[in-house]
Amino acid sequence: MGRAHVSTHQLVAGRYRLLEIIQRETNRICWYAEDTGAGEISRPCLVTQVGLPEDPGGAERRASARLLRTTENMALLCPGRIATVVDAVEEAGALWTVNEWIDGTPLGELLSEQGTFNYVRAARIGLELLDVLDAAHAAGITHGELSPGQVFVREDHSVVVTGFGLAGATLAPRLTAPAYASPEQARDQRIGPAADLWALGSILYTMVEGRPPFRDRGRPENTLKGVDRLPLRTPVRAGPLTQAVQGLLRKDSRERLTRQVVREALTRALSEDPEATLAAAPVPRLRGAYAAMRPGSPAWSRRTMVAGTALAVVTVAVAVLAATQGLPGTDSGSDAAESPVRPPASAATPGEGTGGDSADPSGPPSPPESPTPTPTPSSPSPTPTPTPSAPATALPPGFQRYRAAEGFSVALPEGWKRLDTDRDGEAYRVVFGARGDDRTLAVTFSDQAGPDPVAVWRDDVEPNLKQADDYDRIGAIRATTYQGRKAADMEWTADVDGTRVHTLGRGFLLGEGRSFSLRWTTPDADWEDAANQEALRTFFKTFRPGSV
Repeated sequence: MGRAHVSTHQLVAGRYRLLEIIQRETNRICWYAEDTGAGEISRPCLVTQVGLPEDPGGAERRASARLLRTTENMALLCPGRIATVVDAVEEAGALWTVNEWIDGTPLGELLSEQGTFNYVRAARIGLELLDVLDAAHAAGITHGELSPGQVFVREDHSVVVTGFGLAGATLAPRLTAPAYASPEQARDQRIGPAADLWALGSILYTMVEGRPPFRDRGRPENTLKGVDRLPLRTPVRAGPLTQAVQGLLRKDSRERLTRQVVREALTRALSEDPEATLAAAPVPRLRGAYAAMRPGSPAWSRRTMVAGTALAVVTVAVAVLAATQGLPGTDSGSDAAESPVRPPASAATPGEGTGGDSADPSGPPSPPESPTPTPTPSSPSPTPTPTPSAPATALPPGFQRYRAAEGFSVALPEGWKRLDTDRDGEAYRVVFGARGDDRTLAVTFSDQAGPDPVAVWRDDVEPNLKQADDYDRIGAIRATTYQGRKAADMEWTADVDGTRVHTLGRGFLLGEGRSFSLRWTTPDADWEDAANQEALRTFFKTFRPGSV
């Protein structure tokens, strides 16, 4: 299985250009891609690669036809909950499924970044999955391949499920994620709805424990053997979900809990702690804006707030930043990116919706917590409220998450706060720093960005930068991707009030003319300091755009 080897920018079926890997499972790779055969405008899409076993009996043809037929039926049963399949092709020993771009984040990616979920958040997602399974099982359809990689979570916590139609399409007992296979699949027995309930239990277990109930052992056959023969490790973080999870993960399919019993257990978990329900972490709005990202979108006519460069200078570094408002900034989530700092693509999380700013030293939210208090007008940066049960994937020492009233969030060094905020209609710029610290981070949002981030840097921003003393761009403006979005990098130095400063600008397009940029500025002599490079990596790894 998994014989195909592909790389970014390869064309699948002569039209789907693979741009960036979103997620991997044992025998499954999800790509952000572009459909180049959709006329003059390339459309974003999700392409999933599943390696097929050697099967001269025509397994590939069965897989393609079954997948298309089953997905079409499921889309009628669960409108909006099933990923729309636009194409399915067999090529290079793999089945390639092409979906319309999904406005959500892969559950596996959320878990990879955040480690564990509190039981309230896990129960909510579990109920969403149960709704889909109810509809499928009532129609005699078994998913058979359910795993975190087949579940996309939207900002409103609803889910979109992919992968219907894969099970039974080939001779392989489990195509994609053997660690989530049921014991009957491991034995290559006929499966039914009970296999999906096992997978649901495995997903719930993974969400609360931070690992699947049976680990991946490298080779699919070894993993399946462990699923069949090894005892279940008792969950320790599941709280009121413990009995439901254990009941779903009974080896004998006849002894597993029914859907109705599971629904009651999940619903009861939500009602037991209403405060935790309200405080459950928001679901990142990762790549939904791709659907609106089209060449030819409105030009960045306001020059992305460059007119605001005459506003007051807050610090030495801000003087340069003020001349570079609203560019698209980028971070490299792509293997092809050329930027000096390359954090992995991560889920984007909107602000908490409290109407104010907050700092959260616990990093990405996972456990139950109280809603962030709304700050008073005189206190734009309220005192951080510690979360007692921070996940294992905490922020680096000395950083705390800041949640802005505008909706975005980012991890900042302790003691940092807003230094300046400029607005022009819907567009804005927020500069962060600390007294006595010559370093600054500027976050800019624009609602009139052009379709090419490289061109925005080159045509709208750099002419203004050249007005600074001894401006010098470092290298070329680099096209890349950030969190799966179209982006570009630009790096430069300049003299400001006798101090040589060094800036890296990274920005990304949200679609419909919207963009964010991040610009990190330090004294040029200190640019290579380990602490500054760590801060840069942390900014780009933890920045989450809000709902704009």
